[in-house]
Amino acid sequence: MRENLVKHWFLVALAICFATGFLGANRLRVLMELDALRNAIVFGVMWAIGVTLRGETVRSGLLRPAPSVVAILVNAIAVPVLSLPWMLVLPPNLFGGLFVTSIVPCTLASASVWTRRAHGDDSIAMLTTVVTNLACVAVVPIGMWLVLSQATQLDVGQQVSKLTMLVVVPLLLAQVMRRVGLDRWADRNRYELALSGQIGILAMVVFGAVASATSVAGAGGDDAMTGLGITGVLLSTNVVHVSALYLGIVLGKMLAMSRPSQIAIGIAGSQKTLMIGLQIAIDCGVSVVPMIVYHLSQLVVDTIVADRWRAGSTRQSTAEKDGSSCDAGGGEARDAQVKTEPFDREGLQRP
Repeated sequence: MRENLVKHWFLVALAICFATGFLGANRLRVLMELDALRNAIVFGVMWAIGVTLRGETVRSGLLRPAPSVVAILVNAIAVPVLSLPWMLVLPPNLFGGLFVTSIVPCTLASASVWTRRAHGDDSIAMLTTVVTNLACVAVVPIGMWLVLSQATQLDVGQQVSKLTMLVVVPLLLAQVMRRVGLDRWADRNRYELALSGQIGILAMVVFGAVASATSVAGAGGDDAMTGLGITGVLLSTNVVHVSALYLGIVLGKMLAMSRPSQIAIGIAGSQKTLMIGLQIAIDCGVSVVPMIVYHLSQLVVDTIVADRWRAGSTRQSTAEKDGSSCDAGGGEARDAQVKTEPFDREGLQRP
């Protein structure tokens, strides 16, 4: 029991933070007036995550751009398109939250970790996260203007400016700091920086929960809190996420890409960032529940899928070891096993 709590502490903390913000909204409503604090948290988290990005990994992805291009197209175009049919099923507030979830960029925190966990190509996931996060300053406002302009009060110019300051600036600043000598410090403190980012995400969940409770009080109810609403959110988020994951894998296979590339396309193409999604959902006044549920879904589903991929890679490595032991004593298989061990540990350290 204790081991499971330690392993899945972030999921437990996520639930606690949402419950705290939602149930204690009357006392915490003052948080909604602290826009500067919320912006500072987003800026700090994006910097903390960005400073751990290794430029050489991104450059490695640029040498073989085709898989990353497929992953970027799945993340930026296919996922929003997959969410559109739910407009006919979900109430406007919930669909707005789902569409915000679908249009935000790939998560910087977990896409590369889950890709490594599944023995995929980390450079593809890294390049996908960088490009989608930098491009979100245009993709997100335009996508929301096309789909949600009638349902929300959206200032496209303001969103472009805000996303530039909260996403692009901290990422570029972090990379400049790595170039001038902070890279060794960041690499030594990757886990601590990731932990600080997760704490910032939990703080944003509290903001989002307070916003949801305030919306409930103002509207006299919330579609996400009804049995039908909960069912709709669970079904829609999981269908969109799993469909995008499967689409990425299928496209990789159709294009005759390697197994590690297929893994990276599936994971990076389907994952979405909770931090930016919460910020935009709060700004636009749509429900944050789909964003939170989608994030939980990608953590749970992708863990199961990644572990199955890893098990398949292990069986393949074992078969290669057995086949090569007669010729070379299994040396190459042992080398492959040693190379994968750090990926396993890193994948288990972070939720």
